[in-house]
Amino acid sequence: MKSIIIVLDGLGAGDAPDAKDFGDEGANTLANTAKAVGGLDAPNLGMLGLGNIVEIEGVEKTHSPKASFGLMVEKSAAKATLAGHWEMMGLVLEDPLPTYPDGFPEEIVARFERETGRRVVGDKPASGTEIIEEFGPEQQKSGAWILYTSADSVFQLAAHTDEIPLIELYEACEKAHEMLIQEGGILVERVIARPFHGEPGAYERENENRHDYGIEPFGETYMDKIKNAGHEVVAVGKIRDIFDGKGITKHLPAPPDDDAKVDAVLEALEKIGSGLVFANLVDFDAKYGHRRDPEGMAGNIKRFDDRLPELLEKLADDDLLIITADHGNDPTFRGTDHTREMAPLLVVGGGEPRPLGVREGFSDIGATSAAWLGVGKDGLPGEDFLA
Repeated sequence: MKSIIIVLDGLGAGDAPDAKDFGDEGANTLANTAKAVGGLDAPNLGMLGLGNIVEIEGVEKTHSPKASFGLMVEKSAAKATLAGHWEMMGLVLEDPLPTYPDGFPEEIVARFERETGRRVVGDKPASGTEIIEEFGPEQQKSGAWILYTSADSVFQLAAHTDEIPLIELYEACEKAHEMLIQEGGILVERVIARPFHGEPGAYERENENRHDYGIEPFGETYMDKIKNAGHEVVAVGKIRDIFDGKGITKHLPAPPDDDAKVDAVLEALEKIGSGLVFANLVDFDAKYGHRRDPEGMAGNIKRFDDRLPELLEKLADDDLLIITADHGNDPTFRGTDHTREMAPLLVVGGGEPRPLGVREGFSDIGATSAAWLGVGKDGLPGEDFLA
């Protein structure tokens, strides 16, 4: 008996009720992507009921969906990966984490430069690929760190691996983590090491060597409860980093592409008897949403759709599959940041498929997964949507 949660990172399904507060009215990752490319090619997601959730060009509504379907509204005061995943597992961030739309304060940058022995360039919100192209040549000449942030609460440090060894980049990120998270008070959600290589105009990020240094969950999660009840909790992709390793029995990092992460999920289904498999497919967000690439986003939706039959075939009769998202990242929207959207919800298993409505909070996913595995919620938020 297993619960499998697959998060299609950033694949939102339209305005959250408070989208106006975030400046994101009109964002709809699924529908706007479909419109931009003349329709999505996703027959298997359509069969499950994706077109029943929201109107999507190319994905028709079906009268006999193979999955239960609905939408989820996030309660956390953020539109970020960590907040979305934490809320799924029962931790709601009621106050937004600090962000730095004008770059980091001078005193933080100056201390970081002193402690690492290198100066900083950049220090502004930016797309990772764009800021590397902008400052990569300067870094290759001077050896300075490239520092940037985003709409998320992140301190991202990019380094060309021919100029700054990978181990030195990691050590610098550990120092930043200590400064910004460990010393008291949370000044960022995550510190992220972003190595890259190549020449000007053709730089490539080494996503396989990316490393996140995050904050530790502030309380017990559904993952902890499932693990403590004697089940396996398998983390695929960046789930381990998001939860700082808590509540996890096995980590499957997988190479840096979503196909490999689907392979890792299939591997986990074969190897564990009971428990939770929690996977994040990051390409939707990192490769296509932030880069405002609707054609790439549509292509990645098709690639996942093509793999769905394999996943469905591997499910045992007592398995539950949940497909959702953690926030939006509309590739047709202004800027390069996440968008405040509702998350789509598709659930295979748990009886006859049915509409699940609009769920108030992402924690219903954790509550449902725990209940499926016979684990109580013990005060954590969320409702079992299969009850």
